[in-house]
Amino acid sequence: MRVLVVNAGSSSLKLRLLDATDGVAAHADVDPWDGADERPIAEFAARAGRVDALGHRIVHGGAEFTGPVRIDAGVRHRIAALTDLAPLHQPRALAAVDAAGAALPGTTAVACFDTAFHAALPDAATTYAIPADWRRRWGLRRYGFHGLSHAYACRRAAELVRAAPEDLRVVSCHLGAGASLAAVRGGRPMDTTMGFTPLEGLVMATRSGTVDPGLVLWLVERAGLPAGVVSAALERDSGLAGLSGRPGGDLRAIRAAARDGDPDARLAIAVYTHRLRQQIAGMCAAMGGMDVLVFTGGVGEHDARLRRQAVDGLGFLGVEVDPDRNRAARGDTEVGAAGAPVRAAVVTAREDVEIARQTRSVLSGR
Repeated sequence: MRVLVVNAGSSSLKLRLLDATDGVAAHADVDPWDGADERPIAEFAARAGRVDALGHRIVHGGAEFTGPVRIDAGVRHRIAALTDLAPLHQPRALAAVDAAGAALPGTTAVACFDTAFHAALPDAATTYAIPADWRRRWGLRRYGFHGLSHAYACRRAAELVRAAPEDLRVVSCHLGAGASLAAVRGGRPMDTTMGFTPLEGLVMATRSGTVDPGLVLWLVERAGLPAGVVSAALERDSGLAGLSGRPGGDLRAIRAAARDGDPDARLAIAVYTHRLRQQIAGMCAAMGGMDVLVFTGGVGEHDARLRRQAVDGLGFLGVEVDPDRNRAARGDTEVGAAGAPVRAAVVTAREDVEIARQTRSVLSGR
């Protein structure tokens, strides 16, 4: 089955046609993409060849969608109803659903949700300590995100260390412009760092990560900032961008500035790595230890120095990277020191493979 994977992000579009062995038969990246232009999908479909099914990445499935599902008018409507929970992502994903449906009429489409992997989290990990009436009335809980990436990374890491996923405790670090961790024991999620929205957790490129809710209330009630201004700043002007003063929060540029002695850039890296180490340790606590630490995502895959900095403060957990293996890491590989109790690995992010796998499972009835 050849699956066209449609991955619409908050500002970009990735198209991957995977053959039966998950080889990439055709691909295209459109950046920026705002969802209004259907031509990239139509043009790709016209030249890609046979497409047997469509697999769409949908960021938020809410409490309803806990696994992949065929897309029909009712499902599309229910996905649209969740837009308030992911206002940057949901409309673009639905625009991609519509564009792909128009380009490939009659082709079965499956929605694969970033939140679904975390649907099995224990109640202790999903429940906010807020009034029960609020939780019931508005479905307020921790959902978690990057589930497609975490699911693939954990399964691939198990292959690298030649162990069954059921026998492992894995901390998966998806580090890109958005970033989150997942604690996975025996193939089942135990905790994650993102929450009701993708703002919670780690410091990210432009997102703040966790801040004191009292600080947000103070900005609105005492400093007089409109809620919309605060929301936009926490999403787009915070994180590494806010710490360093560099729009976009590109870690490579911030590292270069830090080498030149910029104090804000140095602080940005220090805060980023402090929060990363702190929350990796928290993931370990959620499942009673760790057997494998895996890095994925653009930063996790390509920034050897960050991996070393993160692990340098975690020796008490039994993890250590080998300097040479870490510097030379390309593609899927182990980077841990020989004899270390905890294995460490780098895995190329392949949400497309996970989406294709889930799409085939729905269409085959498995």
